[in-house]
Amino acid sequence: MVASYRDEVPVNTPYALPACVTQSGEPPRSPGWFDWQEAIAQAQVPVSMTATPDDLVIMPYTSGTTGKPKACMHSHRSALFTAVLQARWYRLGNDDVMTGFMPLFHVAGMQGSMNAAVVAGATLVLMARWDKDLIPDLFEAHGVTFWNAAPTMIVDVLASAGFRDNSFARLKVLTGGGAAMPAAVVERLKARFNLEFIEGYGMTETMSPTHINPLAAPKRQCLGIAVHETDARVIDPDTLEELGDAAVGEIIVHGPQVLRGYWNRPDAEASSFIERSGKRFLRTGDLGYRDSEGYFFAVDRLKRMINVSGFKVWPAEVEATMYENPAIKECCVISSPDVYRGETVKALVTVHEAARSTTSPDDILTWARDRMASYKAPRSVVFVERLPRSESNKISWRLLQDAEWKQ
Repeated sequence: MVASYRDEVPVNTPYALPACVTQSGEPPRSPGWFDWQEAIAQAQVPVSMTATPDDLVIMPYTSGTTGKPKACMHSHRSALFTAVLQARWYRLGNDDVMTGFMPLFHVAGMQGSMNAAVVAGATLVLMARWDKDLIPDLFEAHGVTFWNAAPTMIVDVLASAGFRDNSFARLKVLTGGGAAMPAAVVERLKARFNLEFIEGYGMTETMSPTHINPLAAPKRQCLGIAVHETDARVIDPDTLEELGDAAVGEIIVHGPQVLRGYWNRPDAEASSFIERSGKRFLRTGDLGYRDSEGYFFAVDRLKRMINVSGFKVWPAEVEATMYENPAIKECCVISSPDVYRGETVKALVTVHEAARSTTSPDDILTWARDRMASYKAPRSVVFVERLPRSESNKISWRLLQDAEWKQ
């Protein structure tokens, strides 16, 4: 089926819409594709359901942050599981108004917004292209109660000149994942709006969440607890030995949401799964630990570690400290080649408008050295106008990392 945003947009819409919505012309057609509006107009009765819960339903692609993107084979069971799970976890109902600002081809938007809204019978506010300046009007006009957002989106909105506190008047749940929420932003949300950021964790391979923080007892800078029917553990990535509480290792997961396998990639499957207690576990490639209460915390991607003269540096840890500087709006920490140390730490930074005339890269360097071990503190800080983002609004650290080493 082929559908267009503009088919549903009122003629007298009050919003400034992107060209992809307003431009005229027919979308490209291929054999076997049909127009959605024409199909609905025929009012035909759907045929009986023949698919089973274990039949293949969708193959979303991984983002490719650790190599070429791979197609993840998901069944009706795994897709339905995380949609129903989130509708129940966040206590969504037909009086809720949810956001559809994350790309719907990405599992976070597909499951946490679109399909969770379908399960709950909620209203879904769609945005064809991310535009932070539309948030106040959209939230106030529609009374948004649930916002599924990447942390970068929230940073964008709160720093926007047109943002109004009343925009969050009906907002009950603010949730997301994919990157750590800066502690300063978390504090601001709590102090100004009495909102906790409910962090979750998941992958394309798990059709979104394997972990979410409980609404009644969230922990900050935390992935959350393993969700229903999900077994999550921490192992030594080299020996595969299971580790106890507080020990840092690779997170592995087993549950109904885990993919069947990678399309035409048996090599990837062989390295991505291990057996434990008679169960098939997915190796996430993410390093973290579990506390004594069963909450999981992220350290970083296994392949993102920076090796400085034999010392391990986790970029996410450095970034979390950097965000404590009030001048910093966003930052991305990468490795840079160093003839003496092998690798060294580099920070690419955007600063708030008010700090541009009073803050220099040297100021940030000096500040960082006072707050981190010498091998962790950036040796180089570069101010940039913007940081590249993926289609799912995550900062594209891999793109910056590759560019640095290609120089």
